[in-house]
Amino acid sequence: MLRAGLGRRSRCCGGLWRSPCPEAAGGCARALSAASAFPSPGSGGGARSGGAPPAGASNVKPLDGVKILDLTRVLAGPFATMNLGDLGAEVIKVERPGAGDDTRAWGPPFVGTESVYFLSVNRNKKSIAINMKDSKGVKLIKELAAASDVFVENFVPGKLAEMGLGYEDIKKIAPHIVYCSITGYGQTGPVVQRGGYDSIAAAVSGLMHITGHEDGEPVRPGVAMTDLATGLYTYGAVMAGLLQRYKTGKGLHIDCNLLSTQVACLTHVAANYLNCKIEPKRWGTAHGSIVPYQAFKTKDGYIVVGAGNDHQFVTVCKILNLPEVSKDSRYKTNTLRVQNRKELIDILSTRFSEKATIEWLQLFEGSGVPYGPINNMQQVFSDPQDQGSDTVNLLCHIQNHLHLLDNTQWRY
Repeated sequence: MLRAGLGRRSRCCGGLWRSPCPEAAGGCARALSAASAFPSPGSGGGARSGGAPPAGASNVKPLDGVKILDLTRVLAGPFATMNLGDLGAEVIKVERPGAGDDTRAWGPPFVGTESVYFLSVNRNKKSIAINMKDSKGVKLIKELAAASDVFVENFVPGKLAEMGLGYEDIKKIAPHIVYCSITGYGQTGPVVQRGGYDSIAAAVSGLMHITGHEDGEPVRPGVAMTDLATGLYTYGAVMAGLLQRYKTGKGLHIDCNLLSTQVACLTHVAANYLNCKIEPKRWGTAHGSIVPYQAFKTKDGYIVVGAGNDHQFVTVCKILNLPEVSKDSRYKTNTLRVQNRKELIDILSTRFSEKATIEWLQLFEGSGVPYGPINNMQQVFSDPQDQGSDTVNLLCHIQNHLHLLDNTQWRY
């Protein structure tokens, strides 16, 4: 087991969304035809040749021909499979009849009858409704799995095995399958039966403990970073699993979970504790080991400036017209600046408050010092850099609604 205006592009995705079929007992009739339409698994590893695009085809994506059966709900799993779909994989999202994925109801806002939350992490997928409590539904899942390359699920450990859909069950009929389980706490341990939500994992992992204003209350990050990070780990693990299958000709079981992901993402904070027994504190927008590296209030907003080395600090002082500060023996090195943080930040904060944000941005332009404003969403999506890099996609919904989504942030 592995552990693991806007710049727009218009794209119409035929069959992008279908509402779950409330009348289905074992599943939608169209799902049965979809199963038979899959190419048969080829011998050996790698993506099956039956679904691969012809040699020399133009506009081939990295995962063209790869089939993914997606039994995930809410955020971490759907985010992972959406990214795989963006790379060309065919993703079939399995939902419960009637209500479907919980996030379909997470609104307002809605686009038509779909919640914007749901749409934000489920593009490039086909959706079917299957009642997995019915034997016909279990049979259908197995038929789909046998014709797929990847099986992704985020049920509580043991739940799918009770239905006959656990890894060992699927392995018998699809030995080539890359089977990925996403859970709150992994497959073993005293709390694996607990449900896993982002906020809970962020709390248990210590992320909330280190997030918030200095001496303030713990704060949840503005987006579900634990879920999203788990989705990215899952995406990477599935890609590695496909590569391993290509080398060995065998499938495998991948274990991803929210708690392990977030603990891994603590990086230097965890290392500081493990090696030096330093219990971290909350720093607001600042950094515990780099000064200055934080937001400063201006006349009309905020600017974030980071001096990652001594040369950059001298440059910051020149821009702020504070040459005497760069020569002060208390601030000569980053270590000294960390030790004398309060005095230095007070001096810099006073100077930053004297000009508007745009004035500071103009002064820092071309300096080599990392800097930027704190933007609201309107400012984010009207930024010339976003407009020039296809940050936003215009997609066609199957119900003839148009909606905008963040674009995948890689280019081939």
